[in-house]
Amino acid sequence: MSVPFLIWLIIFKYLPLWGWTIAFQDYKPARGMFQQDWAGLKHFRFLFQDEHFVQVMRNTLAMSIINLVLGFVTAIGLAILLNELRKIAFKRVVQTISYLPHFISWVVAASIISTALSADGGIINELLLWLGIIKEPILWLGEGKLFWGILGVSEVWKNVGWNTIIYLAAMTSIDPAQYEAAEIDGAGRFQRIWNVTLPGIRSVIVILLIMNIGNLLESGFEPQYLLGNGMNVDYSENLDIFVLKYGIQMGNFSLSIAAGMFKTVVSFILLFSANSIAKRMGEDRLF
Repeated sequence: MSVPFLIWLIIFKYLPLWGWTIAFQDYKPARGMFQQDWAGLKHFRFLFQDEHFVQVMRNTLAMSIINLVLGFVTAIGLAILLNELRKIAFKRVVQTISYLPHFISWVVAASIISTALSADGGIINELLLWLGIIKEPILWLGEGKLFWGILGVSEVWKNVGWNTIIYLAAMTSIDPAQYEAAEIDGAGRFQRIWNVTLPGIRSVIVILLIMNIGNLLESGFEPQYLLGNGMNVDYSENLDIFVLKYGIQMGNFSLSIAAGMFKTVVSFILLFSANSIAKRMGEDRLF
């Protein structure tokens, strides 16, 4: 039963690695693969010396860390709140409402976010004006320094419901007798959460944290591409957009593949480092 999956893995994940050789060439699409001029590490040196690439890496890491922190905190928090609900009907309604945005494409989601943040009748500006917090509408997507926060909140709104599923599943495996024993010992609701629920899902949290650290350079593509514009490009352009811009729009395939190769190698190192740290701390790990 594993054979079809292994075939798919080899064809679509391992065979394309041959394309990494382009990063060491001055690649010209009109020439054959074996007729290219070799350039050595020229494109890698250019990357590390390019101030624009440094800025792109800053944006990528900042957005990834914000998404990681907000994603973990909100998903675990919502899972705990849902787990504490006793009215099943209300719990299902809350779950459904929180899950729905995940199934909306980023094209539609970005349109909703842009409309809500619009300076001309956007609900966010209208609400802040009504509350007296601001005196005039703010051009949210025109302020580069606000982009990271907007992206973080947008990611939470879209994915928090979906991210809670695995934590809720982990909570169902906790022995109810532990809650009963804690209640008999006089533990309140918050004490039961702290001493029973969180330790019960600790292994799941660690495993997901390791996997997310390994994907730290995967800050996304669609939200940055759709919400980004000329006014916030200094904060919205990340590594994936950098690869797209140089590879397809400017035709510098060698540089774009060098950047993508750098991202893969760093992600590989981060994954193994996080797994090693978890092992030394005696926590559950991937391998």
